[in-house]
Amino acid sequence: MSRPQVSILMPVYNEALFLQSTLASLQNQTLRQWELVVVDDGSNDGTKRLLGQAASADPRIRPFFLPRSGIVAALKYGLENCQSDFVARLDGDDICHPKRLEKQLDALKRDSQLDLVACRIEHFPRSDMQPGMKAYETWQNELLSHDQIMRDRFVESPFAHPSVMFRKSAVERVGGYRDQPWAEDYDLWLRMADAGRRFQRLPETLLYWRDRPQRLTRTATNCSLDAFRRCRLHYLERDFLSNRKTVTLWGAGQEGKKWQTLLRESGFEISCWVEVDRRKIGQRICNAPVIGRSELTASHAPILVTIGSRGARGEVRDVATVQRLSEGEDYVCVT
Repeated sequence: MSRPQVSILMPVYNEALFLQSTLASLQNQTLRQWELVVVDDGSNDGTKRLLGQAASADPRIRPFFLPRSGIVAALKYGLENCQSDFVARLDGDDICHPKRLEKQLDALKRDSQLDLVACRIEHFPRSDMQPGMKAYETWQNELLSHDQIMRDRFVESPFAHPSVMFRKSAVERVGGYRDQPWAEDYDLWLRMADAGRRFQRLPETLLYWRDRPQRLTRTATNCSLDAFRRCRLHYLERDFLSNRKTVTLWGAGQEGKKWQTLLRESGFEISCWVEVDRRKIGQRICNAPVIGRSELTASHAPILVTIGSRGARGEVRDVATVQRLSEGEDYVCVT
């Protein structure tokens, strides 16, 4: 087989139920010169048999079989075996639009400064989708430009892992995939951001992301809300909170108090809280005063926005503009 234009990196574990549909979506790609580097992480259902059959029928499919080691080990092994510098991620239960590889590769080739390109996603099946997952899909799909992605990178993971295509060399230069107490993909995006790598999201929906109870996003401890907070704080300390040990929290609800606990564990002090609830203004929470939004100035920086209610970020940004606060310099949204 000639050198592939794109390497598709796909770790799998017990995906016999959905794997054939995923492989079919690759067979239907308009870009034909690809390889599938699929790493089986010790499956014990029928996945190995299906991969063997698929590889026999299509030499572009290159299966590797590892003892059960976890997704990070599978990703690292697979990335090392990708022959192209353009690597598309995919999971064994998702579906690609026929033009996904073509469009993402074209974007990376047109812009030599671009290191990672994602696409809009659509969860399926939609009948059982919870409001939180719908909100996450909507939020993620709205972040198209590099600046939008960078602005919101501490709110949540800005990319669905199986929706991205990246330059292998750019990922390797920041250390590749790493085992951490938090999600390996979010850790990678934040390291790439720290290193000045450039991102983009295509406006087309090119990945159909299967939602099910067994998905790692729902089951893995390193994907818990607490793990994601710890990941954000780790990278905030390298950037926005560098050389600072006093923080203002904008939002004194449950989410703000969880951040207060985490910050205190890491040696930070809360100088004050910012609240819209008039009953709280003038009180003290955890020995720090509560002020109203009209009292907020740049002197209160650094400010972490920890309001848990949906739709609050737009209102926060409007207030911040009136108060002459600069996002990224004076405040950062972490919820």
